[in-house]
Amino acid sequence: MPFSFGFIAAAIILLYLLSSIKILAEYERGVIFRLGRLYERAKGPGIILVFAPIDRMVRVSLRQEAMEVPPQDIITRDNVTLKVNAVIFLRVIDPRRAVNEVSNYMYQTSQFAQTTLRSVLGEVDLDELLAHRDKINLRLQTILDQHTDPWGVKVTNVEVKQVDLPETMLRAMAKQAEAEREKRAKIIHAEGEFAASQRLTDAAHQLATEPMTIQLRYLQTLTEIGVEKNTTIVFPLPLDLLDAFRGIADRMNNQAGAK
Repeated sequence: MPFSFGFIAAAIILLYLLSSIKILAEYERGVIFRLGRLYERAKGPGIILVFAPIDRMVRVSLRQEAMEVPPQDIITRDNVTLKVNAVIFLRVIDPRRAVNEVSNYMYQTSQFAQTTLRSVLGEVDLDELLAHRDKINLRLQTILDQHTDPWGVKVTNVEVKQVDLPETMLRAMAKQAEAEREKRAKIIHAEGEFAASQRLTDAAHQLATEPMTIQLRYLQTLTEIGVEKNTTIVFPLPLDLLDAFRGIADRMNNQAGAK
């Protein structure tokens, strides 16, 4: 009988010791509450002993986690209504504070993220939101990190994921983009005309310095026409010849008027 009692007691103790053995992965830490008091340091990784019911362990993952912020109704500074969602990347750097300072750090961070997203985006214009998203992401990350730092949680990055614009705003932006492209096309065309006129002016000045160059240009034109095997050849008439005829006609008219 004593032997049986001792055997049962030893078996119970052995089972208790076996149940007290906990294995924590490399990315896990065990926060221990001993008789309700927080243990001086987190345990793990590897094999640890948790003596229930004296000890109570809370597993905390040190891996980076991604949390999606639900779409929020935003009114920008220029009174444009949007739906914006974001994604937050965070990780626990102090397991003891993450368990002891806040009841659920993921839920708390999500709530802070929603309110911060509405307040920050409500202070910017639509153009700034679309063009300077990196700066807005950095501002959101800084604000959230200040809130979560007392909990031992580090917000590593915040990204504005999607911006849903109203249909009327999409049409207005399309018209604006089309008008901007037409404006640039007209400016480019005008600049091309101006550059061409400058080149023609330079060419005219160059030809005026050497009168024989215009004759060479006439001959080159005839050569180009002859290559095409055209039946009709258009011979360029020098404008100076017309000026000579015009001068003769003016002198004849003046003589007739004198008589």
